Amino acid sequence: MTQMRLTFLGTGTSQGVPMVGCDCPVCGSTDPRDRRTRSSVYIETPESAWVVDTGPDFRAQCLRERVRRVDAVVFTHSHTDHIMGFDDLRPFSVPGRPIPLYGSAGTLGDVERAFRFAFNGENRFPSYIHPEPRPVAGPFQIGETELVPLPLPHGRTVVNGYLFRRGGRSMAAYLTDCKEVPAEHLPLLEGVPHLILDALRHRPHPTHMSVGEALAVAERVRPGRTWFTHICHELAHAETQAALPESVRLAYDGLQVDL
Repeated sequence: MTQMRLTFLGTGTSQGVPMVGCDCPVCGSTDPRDRRTRSSVYIETPESAWVVDTGPDFRAQCLRERVRRVDAVVFTHSHTDHIMGFDDLRPFSVPGRPIPLYGSAGTLGDVERAFRFAFNGENRFPSYIHPEPRPVAGPFQIGETELVPLPLPHGRTVVNGYLFRRGGRSMAAYLTDCKEVPAEHLPLLEGVPHLILDALRHRPHPTHMSVGEALAVAERVRPGRTWFTHICHELAHAETQAALPESVRLAYDGLQVDL
C-alpha cells in the first residue's frame, strides 16, 4: 500500500442522487458517477484505517467497497447526513477495544444524545459498539497520521474540515459542508497535493460553496489536484467535468486516490 489511500464512500448532498421523487436528467442518468450517496471518505494507511462521517448510507457504502476495518471515526459535524449510520459500526467492534470518536465537543455531544443507548451501557453485549469520545480542539494522531482540524462556516453550524499530514508532510485536506474557507487556513493548505472541497452546484447556496466559489478557493490554495464533493442533482458528472480545469476533478462514489 502507498502511505495513504482515500476512498470516496459518498459524494452526494443530504438527499443523495437520485433524489426521491425527482425526474430530472441527472436523477435519471445511467452514468454510475451520477449516483451519489451521502458524503463520506475512508482512509487507509499501513497501520490504521478510519472513516470520516457515518451517514445514512454507511452500511451500503461499506458493502460496496468491501470495508473490513475501521479503527476510528472522525466527524465533521452532527447533521443527519453525516452521523445517522453510526449504529452500523457494529461489525467493526472488537470486544474490549473501544472505537475512538473524534470531533468537536459539540458534535460528539450530539452523537451521544442521538445514540444514547450506545454510550450509557444499555447495550451490554460484548460485540456491541464501545465508543470512546475524544473531543478535539487542535491536531491529533491516528496511527502515524496527524489530523489538523480546520473550523469552517456552514450556516449557523461550525464544521471541522481536516488536513491530513504524515511525516511532517501534508497529504490531503477534506473540506466538506462549508460556505467558505477562512483566510487563516490558506497558509496551512497552500500546495497540498489533494484538496477536497464542497461544491454543491453552480447556483449560489447560503451554506455551501458553489462550483465557482470552490474554484476560487482552489486558485488561492494551488493544490496538486482538487476534488469536488457534496454534489447535488444539478450537476451531471460528464458535462460538469468537461467544463472544469485540468487540475480539478469531480469525485464520485467509489473513487480511490493514492496519496
